[in-house]
Amino acid sequence: MPDYNVTLESAWIIKDVKSLDDAIGIAISEAGKRLNPQAKFVEVEAGMLACPFCEGELNSAIVVADTALVGLLLDMKVFRAESPEHASRIAKSTIGKALRDIPLQVKDVQEINEERNKPVQIDTKKSKKGKPRRNKLYLPEGDETGELSEREPGDEEQ
Repeated sequence: MPDYNVTLESAWIIKDVKSLDDAIGIAISEAGKRLNPQAKFVEVEAGMLACPFCEGELNSAIVVADTALVGLLLDMKVFRAESPEHASRIAKSTIGKALRDIPLQVKDVQEINEERNKPVQIDTKKSKKGKPRRNKLYLPEGDETGELSEREPGDEEQ
């Protein structure tokens, strides 16, 4: 069963706030406090919107009459889910228990491909002297080609 990264969007109301930056900071802090005991593995950040005119990014927060509405993004990794829909239900349930009375909406679900980062052991034959050879590890490099490089166990990056 695959692992998924689920991103949820939430709306947070902050009262008696003077500036937009204060509202965003307070919203992230309050969300973090409510998530901390049960769901401290959830990452919280301010949401961003695309400007319809210049296509730049804008904060998804607004302050009117000393009351702010802040859009937050909540990221959570869900392990061994049956499908993307199952992963989103797990995330909404886990985060929803900690953030009662806060509206949540699924923004994005992406499958995590961890197989590329695992070392592959090859060449387990015995040497001519009867002793087992040292296995070579093929670790993925982070380049654009996706080619694997050969390294000996214990070699360090320079």
